[in-house]
Amino acid sequence: MKKYLLTTILMTVMTLCGGVVKAQNYVVVDSEKIFKSIESYNAAVKELESQGEAYQKQIDEAFDQLEQEYNAYQNAKAGYTATQRQNAERKILNREEEITKFQEQVFGDEGTMMKLREEKLKPIQDRVFKLIDEYAVKNGYGLVLDVASNPTVLYYSPAMDKTQEIIKIVNNN
Repeated sequence: MKKYLLTTILMTVMTLCGGVVKAQNYVVVDSEKIFKSIESYNAAVKELESQGEAYQKQIDEAFDQLEQEYNAYQNAKAGYTATQRQNAERKILNREEEITKFQEQVFGDEGTMMKLREEKLKPIQDRVFKLIDEYAVKNGYGLVLDVASNPTVLYYSPAMDKTQEIIKIVNNN
């Protein structure tokens, strides 16, 4: 959403300022290509995916077991007293709540996977963004646009794309 808003604002400024913005020196990069060119980034992503799959398997197994418990309860509830039914239902609901809570602790916005992602990827991202900043300053670029996953960029000249130059810099540092 932030990229979309930033791009919309940028397009509006470009339209309103016409010649002034055209006088600015700018380039485009594809951060996705840059990150994919970094072995440590790819290894970290692979590790995160593997860990995420392991957690997801654990959660899926817990929900499968819960479903089996629920089905067993459904088959046996006719023979239960009202108190036994309430206890069994409460046990099933509590177990479902525990699993859902665990799922949130792992995959939530502040969960284990988000923390791992930040721990593994943020240093690499910070390094790349710092190198892009340094490259822009060194070469006198006033604006660097990231075209990765940005549906609002309709066209840019290949001459403006400096992704490969950034990849060389990143891989040499």
